[in-house]
Amino acid sequence: MSQQTGWTLEEWRQAYRNRSITPSGALHNLRAQLHSGDPAWIHVVSGAELDAQLNELDALPDAINLPLYGIPFVAKDNIDVAGLPTTAACPAFAYTPSQDATSVARLRAAGAIVLAKTNLDQFATGLVGTRSPYGAVPNSFNPDYVSGGSSSGSAVAVARGLVPFSLGTDTAGSGRVPAGFNNIVGLKPTRGRFSTNGVVPACRSLDCVSVFALNVADTEAVAAILEGFDPSDSYSRSATLPASPMGEHPRFGIPARPEWFGDSQAEAAWAAALAQLGEIGVELLELDFSPMQELAQLLYGGPWVAERYVAIQEFIGGHAEQMNPVVRGIIEQAGHFSATDSFRAEYRRADLARQIQTLMQSVDALLVPTAPTLPTLATLASNPVDGNSQLGIWTNFVNLADCSALALPAGIRADGLPFGITLVGAAWQDAALAEFGRRWQAHAPWALGATDRRLPTPPVSNQVPDGHIRLAVVGAHLSGMPLNGQLTERHARFVEATFSADNYRLFALPDTTPPKPGLVRSANGAPIEVELWDMPTHLFGSFVALIPAPLGIGTLTLQDGREVKGFICEGAAVEGATDITHLGGWRAYIASRG
Repeated sequence: MSQQTGWTLEEWRQAYRNRSITPSGALHNLRAQLHSGDPAWIHVVSGAELDAQLNELDALPDAINLPLYGIPFVAKDNIDVAGLPTTAACPAFAYTPSQDATSVARLRAAGAIVLAKTNLDQFATGLVGTRSPYGAVPNSFNPDYVSGGSSSGSAVAVARGLVPFSLGTDTAGSGRVPAGFNNIVGLKPTRGRFSTNGVVPACRSLDCVSVFALNVADTEAVAAILEGFDPSDSYSRSATLPASPMGEHPRFGIPARPEWFGDSQAEAAWAAALAQLGEIGVELLELDFSPMQELAQLLYGGPWVAERYVAIQEFIGGHAEQMNPVVRGIIEQAGHFSATDSFRAEYRRADLARQIQTLMQSVDALLVPTAPTLPTLATLASNPVDGNSQLGIWTNFVNLADCSALALPAGIRADGLPFGITLVGAAWQDAALAEFGRRWQAHAPWALGATDRRLPTPPVSNQVPDGHIRLAVVGAHLSGMPLNGQLTERHARFVEATFSADNYRLFALPDTTPPKPGLVRSANGAPIEVELWDMPTHLFGSFVALIPAPLGIGTLTLQDGREVKGFICEGAAVEGATDITHLGGWRAYIASRG
């Protein structure tokens, strides 16, 4: 295995800064490892293709300071990468795009390198990872079990520690179920937060690009680069509301009567996870999930299968026999629905979505098992359609109800297989879900995918290590933002994402490069998203010397009453500046600019 196996983004960055590895040497080593013919990968870049990307990277201005400089990733093979074939796991459908998908282009502009296109359930139709002519993608813990789909190869690449993050897609749970089955984090953003331009549609009105990573911080760092309005995507949109902080004792709605389909191991793991959540002050409220279950049934039992047909209508007309028979059978159900059925189903979807959104007002988020069971390949083969449907009972409703979701590892079952939980929030609650995800990660740290490495034990949030200063950052120094390197090159360590107290206002300062915000105390304020970092005291002075007027360092009050050092701004400097307090944070503002 590669010496980089299981590295997080920060470990990759640190290795490059210390010059212990070079992008060329490290990535050619990984490319050779991926080129072993494993069915998890559809197309591994050639040596020449990798060199071309490295040359493009070196040509970028100040490349080494890019947030993803030289960091490798893989992309699901329904996402376009210029010059590499896109097959959607159907060789007869293959084409070679001349342009990157927007998501890939944004990552490459931030310095990342594509190493491979990854296998999937054909045309992103399935939650199992077996519906591909390239073979079933093996579960990273036990090859006798399914890996989850449809983003199977992308999840397994991360779980094996070959790359620190990957791109998948998520229409019905494809960015969450594989995360749960492989012990990694899966981010399904609010619909429209990430562009789907350059993605082979499954259900275009519901599709999301998703992110897999080994920890929550890495998903958020990648998300910060992916988000933003894209005029080339008709479904792209900007945040309309800021995320609402959950507070110290969040309230989660859980299914009152979860179905386990006979999987006692999953049931026991769920009970253990609930007990751990109680240890950190989470209040659990049993809810009637009937509206969610009815809505979930509409995705494959209603006219949304016609949207899958629309995506490949021309192809299926002349190549049906070259498709996976299970996938073809699902998509051909489109002929059973009329235009009248479509409108009737859309009205019912809207009714159920409103019921769900109303129900969610009583809690901070929903909490569900990522999947109710983890079947073997043999069990699935005996009943492929129903077996797949079982895996989507807690995922299929989420995009139809316009929710955000974050899948998190939640321990290893007694049989040695992973178990996962998923937080489901309202649209644009992504940051609040991530904030709690970091708290869960600190309380119940997990092994990094299927590797033998574990998450580092984080510092206690309210205890600053000796010889360090805790600093709150609010703008260009956030993870994945242009000036974050000023923290990491001084060996600052991320502690947590949280919110300020509710007596601050945030402004976008004019004529700043890179763009910067100004945070000012105000009686008429709101909570603002911040990140806390611990920096060695002896390096703090050199950091402060980099801060230009009208910004400075003062004392910042957090939502829980803690006081830390943080960025402040002269009051006179915000006269005429754009007040962005209503967006809740700098990330949301940057995303709104497109």
